[in-house]
Amino acid sequence: MRLYELITFTLRVRTPATALARLESTLAEALPGCTLVGCWASEIGPLNQVAVLRGFSDEQARQAERERYLLARDAFGIEEFMLDMKVENYSLFPFLEPLAPGAHGPFYELREYNLIPSGLAPTLEGWKKAVGPRTGASYSQVYAAFYATDGRTPRYLHIWPYATLEQRLDVRTRAVEDGVWPPENSGPQLREMHSTAYLPAKFSPLQ
Repeated sequence: MRLYELITFTLRVRTPATALARLESTLAEALPGCTLVGCWASEIGPLNQVAVLRGFSDEQARQAERERYLLARDAFGIEEFMLDMKVENYSLFPFLEPLAPGAHGPFYELREYNLIPSGLAPTLEGWKKAVGPRTGASYSQVYAAFYATDGRTPRYLHIWPYATLEQRLDVRTRAVEDGVWPPENSGPQLREMHSTAYLPAKFSPLQ
């Protein structure tokens, strides 16, 4: 899969647990060609958010599923809890393959970077050179990285699983000290950076 969708639900206080219980069944109603990749509740950063990442076999499948839930009545079963719903389209970095479903976390850091207008191509070049060393045995894996194809562009999303927050700090510190990360020429491309740490729902394929 190369095409993805990230839905971020902002929910009323103290409702995410109930919402997740409903999402377990309503997400299973997606049309063919749509695959649930991960479902997480925010733990650090903007709170009371649920992020749902799904992959698609092709653009037609993504559009059909989009129209299905936009035209349905309470398609996800959580409308009574929702304050906001944001939907974003992403394409996988062409040189990456996502990790297989399984236990990679439980902490998943979703980092979104807004770039200067011409910043995507040099960002991809830097990542292609650096991501191999950064995800070697001495450091940690990246789930995947994606560039946005709608909304405010250019921007990109990268998702990093960690066993503990202590591991995250250790790996990130050593990668910088060792000169492995950040990617070459990445700084000049950046305008804004946002990060949220999530924990997976019990039914999420990524744990």
